[in-house]
Amino acid sequence: MVSIITVNYNGLADTCELIESFRIHETYPYEFIVVDNGSFLPEGKEIQRRYPEVKVVQNTNTGFAGGNNAGLKVAEGKFLFFINNDTLIHKPILAILTHRLEVEEKNGGVSPMLKYTYAPDTIQYAGYTAFSPITLRNKMLGEHEKDNKQYANPQETASLHGAAMMVRRDVLQQVGPMTEVYFLFYEEFDWSARMHRLGYKLWYEPAAVVYHKESITAKRGTPEREFYLSRARILYARRNLLGIKKVLSCIYILSIAAPKKSMTYLLYKKYQLATAVFRGTLSGLFAKK
Repeated sequence: MVSIITVNYNGLADTCELIESFRIHETYPYEFIVVDNGSFLPEGKEIQRRYPEVKVVQNTNTGFAGGNNAGLKVAEGKFLFFINNDTLIHKPILAILTHRLEVEEKNGGVSPMLKYTYAPDTIQYAGYTAFSPITLRNKMLGEHEKDNKQYANPQETASLHGAAMMVRRDVLQQVGPMTEVYFLFYEEFDWSARMHRLGYKLWYEPAAVVYHKESITAKRGTPEREFYLSRARILYARRNLLGIKKVLSCIYILSIAAPKKSMTYLLYKKYQLATAVFRGTLSGLFAKK
């Protein structure tokens, strides 16, 4: 069985649409777990009323990882599928993903192809390249490309995508759950790095497709998003790089990357965004890791 875990934060309509898409299309055995992460209204109770078969966990807002980890406490499946509530499926996907994890013991995690809900012929994710060692730059393969079958082959990926990622329970028991120190962003990169360090392979599986509305909770161009992205980047460096690489990466972020981004926002008179980058970087520098 697959335990599907999604986090709801003031997103009742999206969460219900996600549940309905699995009800309509999915045939593989699964349980659905919704973690209501401190929504303003009693959305968890409404979800439970509409879908009695769904496990609803009431939680304070402990961020992306905290919400998913709360769902883990009641999950019973052999496979754990973490999926954003702003996603949909149009065809069955669970059998394809579980097969990828079962075909080889060292296959620890898998993400499906992601496409945009508003442009279903356009790819969002077809795998990640590895982070560069100092600047921590990576690339999301396929992003904004029309799907012409150029990413039709499954392949190993440097990182899973946080919008949709499945792991085996035995792998999670070795790696541990996602860390909650980030609150938003980079949790899946950190988790992927930990799996790699234990020798597990991570996969991109194009035969399974999830459609993503993207950035419903932390919208692009907001101070909140810039704060947590800036915070997460330097925090990731502190947690996952070693020795001189860690020192050089932190220096690069503090002296080049963050100032450059802040200055760009200042030039366009986006003062709140510039401040958010500065605040987030300092928060990540001094946060407990």
